[in-house]
Amino acid sequence: MFANRVTALLGVEIPIVQAPMGYIARSPLAAAVSNAGAMGIIETSSGELDAVREEIRRMRNLTDRPFGVNIAQNLVRDDSIVDFVVGNGVRFVTTSAGDPNRFTARLKDADLTVFHVVPSLRAALKAVDAGVDGLVVEGSEGGGFKNPKDVSTMVLLPLVASRVDVPIIAAGGFVDGRTMAAALALGAEGVQMGTRMVATAESPIHDNWKQAIVAAPETGTVLLNRHAAPAVRVLRTELAETYEFDTTRNAMEAMARHRDLYFAGDLTAGLPFAGQVSGRIDAIRPVAEVIDECARDCLDVIADLARRYPPA
Repeated sequence: MFANRVTALLGVEIPIVQAPMGYIARSPLAAAVSNAGAMGIIETSSGELDAVREEIRRMRNLTDRPFGVNIAQNLVRDDSIVDFVVGNGVRFVTTSAGDPNRFTARLKDADLTVFHVVPSLRAALKAVDAGVDGLVVEGSEGGGFKNPKDVSTMVLLPLVASRVDVPIIAAGGFVDGRTMAAALALGAEGVQMGTRMVATAESPIHDNWKQAIVAAPETGTVLLNRHAAPAVRVLRTELAETYEFDTTRNAMEAMARHRDLYFAGDLTAGLPFAGQVSGRIDAIRPVAEVIDECARDCLDVIADLARRYPPA
């Protein structure tokens, strides 16, 4: 259904990448994404590399399709992570939260495909200079860790696309076929989905978090920690609102009981990461349905626009 540089480099049928969310991007979710023809990703941001190794092993039993691993550089500080990823037979890596010069050459020498996550034009140009194969261009609408100097995908994506020649996966604000078509129009060749994948049947987190996403309005997230690293976009809970205008505390202190949030569903135990697309998600659905509908609707939107606005 799609054929471009992203599908060719990643070996997938549909240029949709699942975001590498800590503790969430594990084998149940990633395998479902890969089996649906897109790119499932295993996270390392949890820092639990023994668990990650087991998740990669499980992926071999759950799918025969391509999958990748993310290296969150500021959260996994041991340089042996490259040997770990290469040794586990991974062929696609996204790197994030750090200098693209740190690992790109070593990963490329091992014949891996490398995309680096960037929140600005400056970061994009630096990553291209470092030799990456492509970019994940991430606008501030997305959930989780963010650039405190936020810029929307609508501005960032076409700006970066106008200045680089490498393929781009767009992240931040993508939830369905219409938004995927918009990403392609703005210069991307694929999209990354995070919040939409959290709110799926295969997502391993507690249902309370998923239902909070479904219940959220379009104004239901907040960007915290503009004054302290890292900035984060989270659901607008009572706990999150206590940090919204507080410049004396680091909101990440609220994640001390993160396991109770992720796996016991206690929304007072931490800050549930989520993007602004929470306001457009109205149901918990199987991954395969989400990806298939997104891909088909994207092509339908493009075809409809071509019919409605034929070239002169």
